[in-house]
Amino acid sequence: MIRNRGQLVISVLFVVFISLLAACAGDDTSGDASSSGGGSITLYSPETPDLTKELADKFEEIHGDKVNVDYAGTNVLVNQMIAEKGNPQADVWYGGGGILPFEAAVDKDIITQYIPEAAEDWEVTENGIKMKHQDDYYVGTEIFVLGFAYNTALVSEEEAPKTWEDLLDPKWEGKIQFPNPAASGTSTLMVLSYMMQHGEEEGWEYFQKLTDQANSMPDSGSGPTKGVAMGEAEIAIGFDFMAYELKENGEDVDFIIPDETPVLVNPVTLVKDGPNPEGGKKFMDFMLSDEAQEILASWNHIPINPEIESQTPISLENVQEHAIDLDIDWVNENYDRIRNEWNNKIQ
Repeated sequence: MIRNRGQLVISVLFVVFISLLAACAGDDTSGDASSSGGGSITLYSPETPDLTKELADKFEEIHGDKVNVDYAGTNVLVNQMIAEKGNPQADVWYGGGGILPFEAAVDKDIITQYIPEAAEDWEVTENGIKMKHQDDYYVGTEIFVLGFAYNTALVSEEEAPKTWEDLLDPKWEGKIQFPNPAASGTSTLMVLSYMMQHGEEEGWEYFQKLTDQANSMPDSGSGPTKGVAMGEAEIAIGFDFMAYELKENGEDVDFIIPDETPVLVNPVTLVKDGPNPEGGKKFMDFMLSDEAQEILASWNHIPINPEIESQTPISLENVQEHAIDLDIDWVNENYDRIRNEWNNKIQ
């Protein structure tokens, strides 16, 4: 009996010893992967799933690190990151229809500072376009332009509206669609930018008249442009790439840049205290690389790198003359209020 007990003790100690060796080996491997930015990277993105998958696949091809994409709407992802504070699940966040959600995220303390080397020498604002955060909380990856899509089978380029005031021409009555500002960040940007230029009182008067011109206000930012493609409207308000994607697919759609309009970068940022920060930084670096910029261009987005050719008639260089200065502080202070007041102010 004593001999059997001794053998049992030796066996147990041997198993424990082997387990400890395996655990130590596992710890060492994990530590090396983390310190070198290896291992999997979790990306939160509201952008088109096929686009983000192509970016993730290219990153994996170049760097060998797996990218897990978690796709959802911008507000859903922001709320998810808020809920995950203290135990973040994402490493990097890309896209959200422009800079406004990222500006708000700074105060929500869900993102942290990092600027890729390629953008270190950029000015914060260049020709009216905010290219990166002044305290390094995000960097732009591409350019979005707010403007007018039109149905080329129903409207000629010559008669299409060229300014925001042109939309109030009686000839467009019942022929316009724009997103509902109470639901769409794209449309909230439209309202805020107009009010910054003209004041709130004149702004509310303008948007009441514009609403009277519209035949529909879908909640989706891309809904009106799709409506134009289907002939449900002749004019739609939306971002440039929405129109050019449909045009590339053979739809009767084209795009007009208003004389003065919001021009925004679409950013990428590092999630605060994410599980793989070095991997997140590497992915941010990648988003400014030629390979990623070429993918964005192939999806009709305007690359922020002027060396990469835009696949649409719009480039960073030729759109700058249309950009209006956005008072980001005013936007942050009034974003929720103006959005909430829409249903009460507009009949």
